[in-house]
Amino acid sequence: MGLLAAILDKVCEHCSTQSTWTLSIVGVLSLLAISTVINVLRQLLFKNPKEPPVVFHWFPFIGSTVSYGMDPYKFFFDCKAKYGDIFTFVLLGKKTTVYLGTAGNDFILNGKLRDVCAEEVYSPLTTPVFGRHVVYDCPNSKLMEQKKFVKFGLTSEALRSYVGLITNEVEDFIKNSPSFQAPKGAFDVCKSIAEITIYTASRSLQGKEVRGKFDSTFAELYHDLDMGFAPINFMLPWAPLPHNRKRDAAQKKMTETYMEIIKERREAGAKKDSEDMVWNLMSCVYKNGTPVPDEEVAHMMIALLMAGQHSSSSTASWIVLRLATRPDIMEELYQEQLRVLGPSLPALTFENLQKLDLHAKVIKETLRIHAPIHSIIRAVKNPMPVEGTPYVIPTSHNVLSSPGVTARSEEYFPSPLKWDPHRWDREAEFTTEDEEQIDYGYGLVNKGTNSPYLPFGAGRHRCIGEQFAYVQLGAITATLVRLFKFHTLPGVEDIPDTDYSSLFSKPAGKSIIQYEMRNPVGKS
Repeated sequence: MGLLAAILDKVCEHCSTQSTWTLSIVGVLSLLAISTVINVLRQLLFKNPKEPPVVFHWFPFIGSTVSYGMDPYKFFFDCKAKYGDIFTFVLLGKKTTVYLGTAGNDFILNGKLRDVCAEEVYSPLTTPVFGRHVVYDCPNSKLMEQKKFVKFGLTSEALRSYVGLITNEVEDFIKNSPSFQAPKGAFDVCKSIAEITIYTASRSLQGKEVRGKFDSTFAELYHDLDMGFAPINFMLPWAPLPHNRKRDAAQKKMTETYMEIIKERREAGAKKDSEDMVWNLMSCVYKNGTPVPDEEVAHMMIALLMAGQHSSSSTASWIVLRLATRPDIMEELYQEQLRVLGPSLPALTFENLQKLDLHAKVIKETLRIHAPIHSIIRAVKNPMPVEGTPYVIPTSHNVLSSPGVTARSEEYFPSPLKWDPHRWDREAEFTTEDEEQIDYGYGLVNKGTNSPYLPFGAGRHRCIGEQFAYVQLGAITATLVRLFKFHTLPGVEDIPDTDYSSLFSKPAGKSIIQYEMRNPVGKS
């Protein structure tokens, strides 16, 4: 009897536990159902005429996060058709007001410092990766000084010196890569281009010591640090997750490595022997008379490496993938070099790159369709009236600009999703940048927001690496054109989809194409 009683007690305990779990699950589902109903009723019954229309969504916190994250441009164009150029959607619990078109670009990207703030949005993601006291982890006035240091370091003399370094790196990579040992073959575009862009940027912009590190330890550190841009880190940048622990260790080690390079250069007498950015930043002084601390130099160099690598790698990959679908354009590029530079194809220089008109148009057209960043977000710090509308965007919102939408609009570019470098033969039709110039603290720049084509942004946060990007992309493209003919795989006619899951858009999955060497490097 005692054993039977014990068994019955266990059965009752199990039933009680099961009942508790069942009730808990029912309770959670009931709460979700109630919150969903309340959320829907609030959208249908309580509309604020002074705020933009809210994109309908079922779940209160998730909002439109999934549809936006899967394909931002489809989401924007669908919402534009339904709500117009100004609308609000819920992005992970945050109301985000989108203002499309050139007027929206101007409203947000040229917004006054007192009204919009980039640091509040991006610092949680970028500071653990770049480091303290640089970029978005410092007052805007200090950031403008840092941008000035970098911009003024990209002199014509520096850019001239980079071209030969970049072409040498591309040729050495092709000569030594296992992927290109046969006269014909196939290769993973994104993997190979990522290596090419990191080697070319590190050798030219970062210096010979950093380039040397990529043959040993830096590549692994870069990968670990790169994981800091994981989407979850927009919300949980300090969470003790494995990828964040690796990020923090890599950030510390890379900072120490840059500081060792700076220390060694100073101890050697600080005699400048190249045009890399480390030398430039080592001699910079803030307006208050304080030299830029070595740690801040290191953190700025990490920021240049990380941000520049993502955008250049993505764009160069898209260029190669597009050329593989248009071998006629690739051959036209090759013939342009023969015609403009001569049949002997002399070494590429900064000056002769400027003469390759179609090469520049290929880059521009690729950036038009495949801009690395699809959304530019700012926090609202003061209520922002929208001229010509009844709307006032409150401080509880973020605002979002997407210059890529105008670049993909039929209004400005006929057949906008068709990749056609020759559309830029009529460039005056598409570029209408303001003649008005403004100095945010790092030199005069065009306000630029009237143009439908803004691949490098506009306003105080316009990308200062634009000149370097064109030199790097131009030299890489021209060198690859000299070396190869590209083709898609049999049965494959189109390019891959776009992966929008991270801060920077890139080709999705593996992107395999065929190559044929024109004159195999290092081979008879």
